[in-house]
Amino acid sequence: MPTLRRSAPTSHGSNARTDAPSVRLSAPGSGISRRDALALAAAGLASQLLPAVSFAKTKLETNPMSYIKVGHENSQPIEIYYEDHGSGSPVVLIHGWPLNGDAWEKQTAALLAAGHRVITYDRRGFGRSSKPGAGYNYDTFAADLHILLSTLDLTGVSLVGHSMGTGEITRYIGKYGTARLHKAVLIGTLGPYLVKAPDNPEGIDASVFSGIQAGLKADRPATIMEFLKNFYSVGGADGKLVSERVIEAKWVDAIGASPIGTVACVDAWIEDFRKDIVRNDLPTMIIHGDDDRILPIDVTARRQAKLIKGVKFIEIKGGSHGIPWTHAEEINNDLVKFLS
Repeated sequence: MPTLRRSAPTSHGSNARTDAPSVRLSAPGSGISRRDALALAAAGLASQLLPAVSFAKTKLETNPMSYIKVGHENSQPIEIYYEDHGSGSPVVLIHGWPLNGDAWEKQTAALLAAGHRVITYDRRGFGRSSKPGAGYNYDTFAADLHILLSTLDLTGVSLVGHSMGTGEITRYIGKYGTARLHKAVLIGTLGPYLVKAPDNPEGIDASVFSGIQAGLKADRPATIMEFLKNFYSVGGADGKLVSERVIEAKWVDAIGASPIGTVACVDAWIEDFRKDIVRNDLPTMIIHGDDDRILPIDVTARRQAKLIKGVKFIEIKGGSHGIPWTHAEEINNDLVKFLS
């Protein structure tokens, strides 16, 4: 999500190349007929294809990457892409806007090393998941998560969300309860309620969100690049902990998301999570940077922490919104210790 301030609107296949053998059809009297030449060509092509076919079949059978169907749009299925690695107590990692499951690369490695089964997935509209024209609200996102957990038959599962991913966790608990769950971790949290309202004077003026949508519609690539600079607090302490190449790589991920979904998700940000939060009876940890320029800590984490009984609340001094990357070691240590 671009900067939010209260002050002012400020098909699978092998990469190996398989070339058909080159066969010259000899003229009459050369000692080989055209039919024989074609037979030899077919045999040669088959011999080259067999290893590739065998490899592709093996890859398909052992590949931990797959899809889960969560709905339909007209003639097309809506599918969620996920990856499932390791064994042990399960952890599901839910990414922020406008990235995908790859954003968790540093946490995935640490959690696997600690003996967890780690599942990441791409939210609908993002990454390798389907990009439908509708369904970009938290009731639908929570339903997608519910289908994922049910399809994989996960119990005793810990949910870890970053930014927009914290909304899935909070709304999932509000709609489906905590029977399947073990613990929850909210990093750079979205709740409890971002937009200013008569009963939420601490919120952000609604014009900020409509301005974000206008920027995305006018020039999505430029708007996303500016967002990513704020995501990592470029110019601040955390901005020194991230390279230009990282920002460029995240921009490539973001620009590959659904243009419709990218804009529509802004409306989801301002959903009210206060009734969902009170249903959270899980051991919960909140981690937030005090230099978060996307979701300022006073509007979000400090307020949400007061609403969850027994919450473990960690503030990272100088931390940006992108702390899963800039403070990966610290985040990973806290995660491994909390989820053990």
